[in-house]
Amino acid sequence: MLRIAVAGYGNVGRGAYEAALAAKDMQVVCVAEAPNVPVPGALAGMWVTRLKDINKFGGVDAAILALPSRMSADAADELLSMGINTVDAFDAHEEIWATKCRLDATAKIHGVTAVISAGWDPGTDSVIRALFEAMAPNGLSYTSFGPGMSMGHTVIAKAVRGVKNALSMTMPAGAGIHRRMVYVELDEGAALDAVAAQIKSDPAFSHDETHVIAVEDVKALLNVAHGVEITRAGVSGSTHNQSLAYSMKINNPALTGQILVSAARAAVKGEPGCYTLLEIPIIDLLPGEREELIKRLA
Repeated sequence: MLRIAVAGYGNVGRGAYEAALAAKDMQVVCVAEAPNVPVPGALAGMWVTRLKDINKFGGVDAAILALPSRMSADAADELLSMGINTVDAFDAHEEIWATKCRLDATAKIHGVTAVISAGWDPGTDSVIRALFEAMAPNGLSYTSFGPGMSMGHTVIAKAVRGVKNALSMTMPAGAGIHRRMVYVELDEGAALDAVAAQIKSDPAFSHDETHVIAVEDVKALLNVAHGVEITRAGVSGSTHNQSLAYSMKINNPALTGQILVSAARAAVKGEPGCYTLLEIPIIDLLPGEREELIKRLA
């Protein structure tokens, strides 16, 4: 049994906790959250408020970091330095390489493994895009998200001064272009124009058409459904008109949590260092004996 810790008990953390509970080869031994978060009764015996206290449970094989992307690298660095394998869903595409290099050095020093950006995009969608490119090396790929809630963008919007609560919805406009619809509950006295300017200036929003709308109750709009369509039109050898497509409609935090749990399984099997899902053998994500998996799936 792999002994798993979950850091962060928001939407993704709960998804990861439930996925790990359902895994026959895993045991959740610890959940870490901020001090101001109420402790669910069922988790009272395994609840801690500091990452370093994960160690008191002893023999943690991997820590799943269900944290905002802007916190995950520092948390991974801390846990790797404690000799604990880590998995996260870091989703800032443009920062993945630099973050991988940083955590790779820490992981190798301490003889452990980090798996980063192990959500569905980046993550499993990255693997699909790579497979499509292998199938049709020359051509164009488009990734269209939604319609659905973007958890990463929602976290960023919530952190803006003057925002009490927020929801960021991703609306596909075709050919990989997206529109961001950001619904905000404002703090008393906050000006919508000032809040909108802050949100739109953030790099996560600045490249897309973004609309910021004030509402009375964000919770009344909440829906964690999401989806993606990946298409590629390309060339195999000298043969044109190869058309490839992949799509899914999902519960966003549940799927993200499940992928993190699968990646934790791979982290325990990996050599010291930091890896993305692109670098991990798919078979290492799955429970069971290699021979049986190959016979069943190959």
